Amino acid sequence: MIFDRSEQKQVVALLGAGSMGTAIVRRIGAGKKILLGDISENALERVGDDFRRCGYDVETLQVNALQKESVEVFARKAAELGPVMYFIDTAGASPNQANPEHIVNLDMLGTGYAVDAFGEVMAEGGAGLIISSQAAYMYPIPNDIELQLVNTPTAQLKDVKFVQEVAMQNSGFAYMIAKRMNHLQAQRAAATSWRKRRARINTISPGVIVTPLAYDEFNANGEGYQRMIDASAAQRTGTSDEIAEAAAFLLGEHAKFITGTDLLIDGGVIAAIRTGEYQLG
Repeated sequence: MIFDRSEQKQVVALLGAGSMGTAIVRRIGAGKKILLGDISENALERVGDDFRRCGYDVETLQVNALQKESVEVFARKAAELGPVMYFIDTAGASPNQANPEHIVNLDMLGTGYAVDAFGEVMAEGGAGLIISSQAAYMYPIPNDIELQLVNTPTAQLKDVKFVQEVAMQNSGFAYMIAKRMNHLQAQRAAATSWRKRRARINTISPGVIVTPLAYDEFNANGEGYQRMIDASAAQRTGTSDEIAEAAAFLLGEHAKFITGTDLLIDGGVIAAIRTGEYQLG
């Protein structure tokens, strides 16, 4: 049975087939060709089958987001399927899942590789979205260091003195700095490679969002997260669907004048930190 006879569909590429990314794709993927990329073959099979059973047109490709070449293959595959109108990157590791080097390699360099690769294939009018974190707001980086970082090629970021001396100290620092770097990577791309293709790119910084992987963090530091939740204005956790609603806006027709910026969606956690209602530590 043929569900959709459309040809030359717009392409939605998702790197990282977790609950947050798939929730976003469900919002924007109807009538489009979806390409799912993830390092886990099991995850690709499970998520791909779920999408297909719900009527979406899906292909999958195993991708190692740590490897520049693997990410470039993923981007080229997306372009082969049709005009790449949407790219979403949710690949990453949390502080309690990995050591500092792995977080820097995946969340900082890996994201940079993806932004660079899709900057070569995005269609005119396309839009990209990187999932960062509220942690990006928790470690103020001096302006001169940020200028250095934003102008450093992706492959050389790990060699920057600040990254070596600060980000590599522990997984928490690595995560906060890598997530702030995501903002800078989107800014650089918005002004350079993506601009040349007349495509947009932004970031979203979620707060405490309940996902299957988030339970690793809750199990490791439940008391700290509970205090953070209680100090926030919302006084609750968020959901992947709430992130997806905001993502659909940033990727959509009504956000065509928005590029190179971040949307913080944290229920008021960062406001609580900056006003002293919540103390990090």
